[in-house]
Amino acid sequence: MAFDYKKEYKEFYLPPKKPQILTIPPMNFIAVRGKGDPNEENGAYKESIGLLYGIAYTIKMSKMGKHKIEGYFDYVVPPLEGFWWQDGIYGVDYTHKETFQWISLIRLPEFVTKEIFQWAIGEATEKKQIDFSKVETYEEGLCVQCMHLGPYDNEPETVQMMDRFAREQGYALDFNSGRHHHEIYLSDVRRCKPENLKTVIRHPIR
Repeated sequence: MAFDYKKEYKEFYLPPKKPQILTIPPMNFIAVRGKGDPNEENGAYKESIGLLYGIAYTIKMSKMGKHKIEGYFDYVVPPLEGFWWQDGIYGVDYTHKETFQWISLIRLPEFVTKEIFQWAIGEATEKKQIDFSKVETYEEGLCVQCMHLGPYDNEPETVQMMDRFAREQGYALDFNSGRHHHEIYLSDVRRCKPENLKTVIRHPIR
């Protein structure tokens, strides 16, 4: 049976609907940076999703080709994630999505080395004829997190609850140039009604 990160690490992917404090250990990621409204048709954000999945599935499906990866195990591609921020704003302003800057991410298995990563970029570029030069890696730290149920535009209510909980526990928010509003998308927005969307939200704290 394929290894499923969501099931094996429920503390990171299936949090309760009440806020909690936790430390996120270092993880391997594919990451693409960009800016602009994520809802823009044929925009940079939607292009970045194609970049990420192109690499993720090249690695996953390597088992079907000639290139054998040492330590490979079959796995479910982890969910799409995103970090979001805006210049001059502490946190996020949902009313001005055109000013969003973002990092889109997908977690990579532990067996993925820098060499395997570069091989996957080469393979995906050759097959898809897409420039993967923007793909990079990322890691995280101490956070407050919560499961948000419903449309993305309703996230401020959950965010306020999380931030209040963190302060009550003696923590301060820690947004800076390397730590941002973090979302993990557990639902397929193309197939799920807005009221049923499940999104993990994390905020950096200290």
